[in-house]
Amino acid sequence: MTTGAAIKARAKECGFDLCGIARADRHPKLAKLAEWVAQGRAGEMTYLAESLDERSDVRRTLFSARSVISVAVVYNTESAMEAQSPSPDEVVVARYARGDDYHAVLRTRLRELVRWLADVSGPGLEAVTCVDDGPVQERVYAEAAGLGWIGKNTCVINPTLGSWLFLGEIITNLDLEPDLPGVDQCGTCTRCLDACPTGAIVAPYELDATRCVSYLTIEVRGAVDEDWRDGLSSRIFGCDICQDVCPWNRKAAISDDPAWQPREDLPRLRLIDACRLTDDGWIARLKGSAMKRAGIHRLRRSMAYATSALPATERIEALDALQQHSSAEVPVVSDAIRWARSR
Repeated sequence: MTTGAAIKARAKECGFDLCGIARADRHPKLAKLAEWVAQGRAGEMTYLAESLDERSDVRRTLFSARSVISVAVVYNTESAMEAQSPSPDEVVVARYARGDDYHAVLRTRLRELVRWLADVSGPGLEAVTCVDDGPVQERVYAEAAGLGWIGKNTCVINPTLGSWLFLGEIITNLDLEPDLPGVDQCGTCTRCLDACPTGAIVAPYELDATRCVSYLTIEVRGAVDEDWRDGLSSRIFGCDICQDVCPWNRKAAISDDPAWQPREDLPRLRLIDACRLTDDGWIARLKGSAMKRAGIHRLRRSMAYATSALPATERIEALDALQQHSSAEVPVVSDAIRWARSR
């Protein structure tokens, strides 16, 4: 019989830092997604509403599901710790996107774990793997599997490793002994709420994605609402502020995994140099990176917004550089450049 202990040991060998098991049940927190979407807090992420049925019950993805194996990988690196306070003339990219695309890396490791499960479990194994682009509420199952708790910033926090974690799941028909769920240890702390530049954490454990810097820089296809542009600062892809200020990350684990080490000259790329990068230069940087989700046009839109924090001479130089690219004719980029010049 396949045991939880054996699965966790094998998960470690496959490159995962945490592994836990939860029942494939309709955990109470799963229902909150429907309420959140109904409140309009998903914004342009219509895929969440379209997959609500699957996200509310993993058995709609795998009818025979009995257990959910949750895994996590630390992506925090030494260089990320050294670059916590970038200057205004440097672009900021969320830590998770500075290395290789985690979707591909985690899928490969999950498939390796599933192959092992098939070998030791014998005929009849059914399993579906998910990374965050699958219809699974990962954080709910990670908490139920004891990997940590969902904090006030809505991230999964592990008391030993911190919150710089990639999550993945294996939904399976194996009937496995579940782990004890994570226990909330946020206490009275409100640092994440206080630090959010756009007030996106509207209450403890409650995020309004339409105001979140990560959403604004990655998911919004058109122009960002003017009320939030200053809050982006020099962030052109994602945001880490609510994790940066979390006390549980003071001694966060650091990974030496080559997959998560910064590519090229990230994260210390000067904004003016980013504005000068050609299409070919960006295509090379985006290949195999999670940053490709935003694409060149949205990155340049965010760069134009970011120039508003530069001294006038540098701002003009950066915007002139952006104006040289073909993207400058795309409405979302041209509007951002025009707004930044007017500042």
